[in-house]
Amino acid sequence: MNLDDALQTFVIESRELLDNMEAALLQIEQAPDDSDLINAIFRAAHTIKGSAGLFGLDHLVAFTHAAENVLDEVRAGVLAMDDELVALFLEVGDHIGTLIDHLAAGSAPGDDEQQRSTALIARLKAIHGAPPEAAAQVVEHATPLTREGGGEGVETDNWHISLRFSRDVLRNGMDPLSFIRYLTTFGEIASIVTLSEDIPRAAEMDPEACYLGFEINYRSTADKATIEGAFEFVQDDAQVRILPPHSKVSQYLDLILSLPEEDMRVGEILVRCGTLTRHELEQALSAQADARQEGVAGAEIGAVLVARNVVQPAVVEAALQKQKQVKESKAGDAALIRVNADKLDEHINLIGELIIASAGINLAAQGSGQAELLEAASLLNRLVENIRDSALQLRMVQIGATFNKFQRVVRDVSRDLGKDIRLEISGAETELDKTVIEKIGDPLTHLVRNSMDHGIEAADVRLARGKPAHGTLRLNAYHDSGSIVIEVGDDGGGLPKAKILAKAIERGLVKPEQTLSDDEIHALIFEPGFSTADQVNNLSGRGVGMDVVRRNITALRGSIEIDSEEGFGATIRVRLPLTLAIIDGFLVGVGNSSFVVPLEMVVECVELSQDELKAAQGRDQLNLRGEVLPFIRLRELFDMPEPAAPEPTVLAEGMPEVDAELAFLLQPVLRENVVVVNYAGRRAGLVVDALQGEYQTVIRPLGAVFNGLQGVAGFTILGSGQVALILDVPGLVSRVSRRESRRASQINHLAAVD
Repeated sequence: MNLDDALQTFVIESRELLDNMEAALLQIEQAPDDSDLINAIFRAAHTIKGSAGLFGLDHLVAFTHAAENVLDEVRAGVLAMDDELVALFLEVGDHIGTLIDHLAAGSAPGDDEQQRSTALIARLKAIHGAPPEAAAQVVEHATPLTREGGGEGVETDNWHISLRFSRDVLRNGMDPLSFIRYLTTFGEIASIVTLSEDIPRAAEMDPEACYLGFEINYRSTADKATIEGAFEFVQDDAQVRILPPHSKVSQYLDLILSLPEEDMRVGEILVRCGTLTRHELEQALSAQADARQEGVAGAEIGAVLVARNVVQPAVVEAALQKQKQVKESKAGDAALIRVNADKLDEHINLIGELIIASAGINLAAQGSGQAELLEAASLLNRLVENIRDSALQLRMVQIGATFNKFQRVVRDVSRDLGKDIRLEISGAETELDKTVIEKIGDPLTHLVRNSMDHGIEAADVRLARGKPAHGTLRLNAYHDSGSIVIEVGDDGGGLPKAKILAKAIERGLVKPEQTLSDDEIHALIFEPGFSTADQVNNLSGRGVGMDVVRRNITALRGSIEIDSEEGFGATIRVRLPLTLAIIDGFLVGVGNSSFVVPLEMVVECVELSQDELKAAQGRDQLNLRGEVLPFIRLRELFDMPEPAAPEPTVLAEGMPEVDAELAFLLQPVLRENVVVVNYAGRRAGLVVDALQGEYQTVIRPLGAVFNGLQGVAGFTILGSGQVALILDVPGLVSRVSRRESRRASQINHLAAVD
């Protein structure tokens, strides 16, 4: 067994368990008596402890054991999961995460971590040290759980554990004895019988196979879930049956029927273990014989036991339901497989190369003019497109997991600020690329903290404004025009435009006589070092962060918009591409150069006629079915040379003369086209020379030298080997919008002067 791989799996699963534990802790504040949430918290701590024990991580076992003791009392109803206990276990989860991080880095916990462990264990033990009357309540509550009404129980205070390991358990890297040794960490083995009759003769023995089984009489104060947890890693390679103290004779009968050995052989083993007396064994086998005489199949013995009033019907029903849930859970787990993220990235890169090669084959097929080759190339293109879509789906994950992490952020920050803030999440099922998810976490964290600190007012201010005392922070995600939109909104005071503008003038960012639109004023908060905070605290006020947010969003080919209404709140809207790897594009040509426009943003294509240019009177806009559409000439944007004037048509000698109108029509005309694009509800046109059709595009970064190049999001390689630039449609649309806004402001200013 490769311990490095196993340890890495332990680290990954422990982090997932800690996330689940934190989510349950945050939910339990609203439902402190929810047993499912309490059990989820306990299971997370217990599973981490059990797994750590298998790797010999004693410091982690000791720490989680102290937490587990307190959670046991919460489950028993002795302790209530109040706000203070929730806060303590959030600290416990954070500290376990720190210990796991050290384990992942291959380093030992430092002195600070050890002191932190000691301090937290002391606080947990102080809570666990319940007074005698509380301990009595635990015993009183636990005792009835070991018995069921309506039947005679076996007179033993010990648990009985029946183990049958599969032949392949050793090959799968598991040592059966390690699980038995682990039982001694929270109990005592009173007696054990090793079953060795399945061991073949020496010549037939497989040294890598396990032939042993065990019957164990076990003494422990732990509950059944704890004992079951000891065998969590061997569930698929072993048959584990656990009977609690004072179990019914009928339960031992069920055990005898379920084991592969003969009934008398199993019964003798149970007697040797001290679990059953000879009388109890005979009683169990008698009940079995009576059931068989009545023609009852083994699967229906439960019904017979109910009819004889040995067990309650609700117990049988609960057992069947639990068995169904376990089977469904295992089936779901079997359908999932862990894949290394680096391997997935390599897979996507190879598919990108396949797309480029496929485009080259398609170009060659078109040049050959052979029908069979064209058909084969078309089929190849369809298959490559399907493979591309399937591969990209592998990297698509729901944003809900990222949103849920902000439950903790909102809880902690609101307490630091002394505000009552509640988080509302919608659109958690929205999917986007895993790479985008990983890079959006930090910008969103800053936006959320900024909204809580600057946006949402204190309770007294809110009440004075006629608002509820508690503030509301909203996280929302949805798809729009081939992009994903993430909104961070609040019902606070909104952005103070006058204060922002005054601060910008003070810092020299804006001239006093300048007239700015609302959007331009809002955009000032993203300037480096800009802050309107009256005082600096541990959350904000230093003017560091919002510029980094914009830079990180821009690096993801995204954009930020702000909607704000003073006194009523603000919403910051982040738009991001669904994926950073491969997109469907629309190929256009300007002169000898090619450009790619993301297909999701293309609305339509229209021809730019001379009449429309004349009607525009020199302005870069056209009348599109009654709507004014501003446009950008890509030739001017990228400073490309004007095309050479077309040669006039010369009539051959002897041809009759034609009138002037027909002569004009015979002259070659350079026709221009407008690609209408839509982004964030805004439309603009891109003027190009040629429309070259749809094209699967593999996005390549331009590199550090071209960082900040406006209007370009990357490049791709065409099937011919030429390079085509991928246009940054959000940047181009924003550029057009700013130009139109400035023009409107100038017109309004001139009108006011007149």
